[in-house]
Amino acid sequence: MCSIPRKAVKGNQEEICLKEISFKAVRTHFAVLGIESVLDLPTPLITDLLPHLTVSQLDELQPALNQRGISTLSGWVGILQDILGPKHVIDLNTEEEAKHEVMRMLFTLVFYGSRNDFVKRNLTNLTTQSFLCAAAKCIKHFLVTTNIHMLLHSLTAELRPLLNLLEKRIRSVGVSQPIDLSKRKSQTALYVLHRLLDHGVAKELVIQVQCPVVLAWLLHGRGSQYVNPEMMDLMHSKKESCTTQAASASADGASCSPGLETRASGDQGDQITPCKRPKLDSVSVEEEESGKTNFTVDPQVFCQTFTPCDGPSAGACPWGQINRLDIRQCGSDSLRVLNSALPTFFCLRSLTLHSSSTFSDLDMLGLAGALKHLSESSRSSLTDLSVGVLPYTKLTEILLGASPKLTSLHVEIQTVMWGPRFLPHHPAESDMSELPLEKLTVKVAELQTDLRFVTSVLSRSPRLTSLHVAGMRLPAGSSQSQFLTTLSESNHFLRSLTLEDLKLSDCLPEILNLLRDCKLEELRFNDCRLLEKWSDKEESLRQLVAALKTVPSLHTLSLAQNRLARNVRVLAELFSGSSPSSVKRLDISSNFIQAAELLEFAERLKTHCPPHRLTLDLRKNPGDRDSNTWDTALRTLRPFCVLLVEGWKSTDSMVDHASNM
Repeated sequence: MCSIPRKAVKGNQEEICLKEISFKAVRTHFAVLGIESVLDLPTPLITDLLPHLTVSQLDELQPALNQRGISTLSGWVGILQDILGPKHVIDLNTEEEAKHEVMRMLFTLVFYGSRNDFVKRNLTNLTTQSFLCAAAKCIKHFLVTTNIHMLLHSLTAELRPLLNLLEKRIRSVGVSQPIDLSKRKSQTALYVLHRLLDHGVAKELVIQVQCPVVLAWLLHGRGSQYVNPEMMDLMHSKKESCTTQAASASADGASCSPGLETRASGDQGDQITPCKRPKLDSVSVEEEESGKTNFTVDPQVFCQTFTPCDGPSAGACPWGQINRLDIRQCGSDSLRVLNSALPTFFCLRSLTLHSSSTFSDLDMLGLAGALKHLSESSRSSLTDLSVGVLPYTKLTEILLGASPKLTSLHVEIQTVMWGPRFLPHHPAESDMSELPLEKLTVKVAELQTDLRFVTSVLSRSPRLTSLHVAGMRLPAGSSQSQFLTTLSESNHFLRSLTLEDLKLSDCLPEILNLLRDCKLEELRFNDCRLLEKWSDKEESLRQLVAALKTVPSLHTLSLAQNRLARNVRVLAELFSGSSPSSVKRLDISSNFIQAAELLEFAERLKTHCPPHRLTLDLRKNPGDRDSNTWDTALRTLRPFCVLLVEGWKSTDSMVDHASNM
C-alpha cells in the first residue's frame, strides 16, 4: 500500500475544514447572498453544498438548479436519512418523490408538535409560516384531531394564510378523534372541516374513530339526500337564538361561535384589511355540560362568524361532495348512519369499511340492502368497495350481487365459528353473469376456504387486471392447481398478480402454464413455499426462471419468504442469454440467504449484468452472520443495482433451518 505524505494529508484536512466553514456560512447568510451567488458556483461544489442547506433553501433553489441540469435528489435523500436514521431504507428514485416525502413528514412533525432530533436541531427554520406554507404545497391529506385545538384555532387567526392554502391543496381529510358536538370549542374543528370539504377541493374523507353523530354531520348535505333527524335537531334547535344574538355580537366583536380572540393579523406580509375578529364568549362549565349554551353546528351559520374579511364570500356557503369515504373503525351504530345515507349517495365512488372486530351477519346484510338500493339508480357512481372483516365467504357473494357495477373489490374474511347466520334464501343455481371487476383482493384467515367461490368470481371476471389473494387454506390432500388453471383460462388481461401465504409447491406445471402468453407486469409469490416439495429444487427453480424470461412485459418480481437460501444463485440466470428478462425490481427479502450465497449470486449477476439498473430488495436476510463477506457481495452488486438493505439482526427472529439443509 502506498504511503501518503503527512503534508498532503494535512492539506486535505484543511481544505475539507474550509469547505465546511464556507458551506455553513452560505446556509447562515443565504438570504443575503441570494440564489444567483449559489448558481455561480461550479457544479461539483453545488452538489457538495446541497446536504448543508435548510429544507426551505433547498426548495427555493431546486427550480433554478434543475434548469442547469443539477438534481437535488441527494439533498432530499440526505434530509430523509437524517430524519429517519441511517438504518432506514429509502426507496425513492426521483427528486420530486423525495421532496414530497420530506415535506409531508416535516409538516406532520412540526404542525402537530411531534419533535424528533432533526426537528429539534432545525426548529428555528421549520416553525416559520413560510416553511409551513411551502410544505403544505406538498401534502394532500390533512388530519383534524381535537387534541390540537389551539393549532386548529391558529388556522383561523395568525395562520389564516395556511388555511387558505390548505383549502386549495388538500384532497383528503382525516378525523382521528371523536368531536363532541355538544361542546362549544368543537366548532373550531368543524369550521376547519367545513372549509376543506365545502369551500376547498377535498373529496376524500377518512374517519378513524367510532363516532356516529360526527359521521352524520360529515355526510349531511355532502352528496346524499338523506336527512338525519338527530343531526337536523342539533343543527337547528338553537339556530334561532344564535341568529338573534348575531346582530349584537357583531356590534362589539362578540359572537355565539367560540374559540377566537379579537385580533389583527400578526403577519404583516399578508396585507389583510384589519377587521373585527370574534371573541371568546364567557361560558360556564355548568352551561357547557348542560347543553344550554347558544350555538349551532350548522356550517352555513357559523362559517360567517369564523370568516375574516378576506375569506369566503358572504351568503350561502357551498356544499362539497364526498367521492371517497374510508371509515377505519366502523361499528354497528356508524354503519346504520351510513346505510341510511347510501341509497341516495350518488356522488360516492369509493367506499372502505373496516372494523376492529368481525362484522355481524345483520350488519353486512343491512349494508348489502343499502348498496342494492344505490346500485338500482342510474345516478350511482360507486365502483370501488373494500370491506373487512367479514365473518365468512358467502357474504362476499351477497355484496357482489348487491353491487353489480363494481370494478374494484377488496375483502378480508375471518371465519367466526359461533353464532347464528342470517342468510337470505338464494336459488340453487349459481349466478354466472359476467362481472365488470378489474381489481380484486381477497385476504382470508380461516381454517378452510371455499375454493369454488374464488374460481367462480374469477371465471366471471374476464376484464380483471389486478388480483391479490392471500391465506387460502384447502382441505388436506387438495391443491391450488384448479385456482391457477382458472387464472390461465379466464383472466387473460392480468397485469398484476400477488399470491401470498399460499401453498404452491405442488403447482409448478400450472405456474409454468400461467406464464405462457400472459401479459403480467408485476408478479409476486410471497410466502408460497415454492421449493418445499420440489425434489430437485435447483432444476425446478431454473424452469421457473426460464418461464419468467418469456414474459417481456414483466418489470416487478417478488419471491420473498420462499426459503431460497443457496438456490438464489439460479436467479442470476434471469438476465443470461440473448433474451434477458426485463425485470427492473427483484424482491428476495426474508429468504435466509447467507453471505457466501449472496456473494455467489452477485458474481453470477456480474457475469449476466441486467440490461437495466436493478432494484434489489435484500432485507431480512442473515447477512450479519458473516458481515465481511456480505459487504463484499454488496460492493459487487452496487455498480448495477439499487440495493434495499437494513441493519437487520438474524438473532432477533426465529428462522426455520429445516428447509435449507
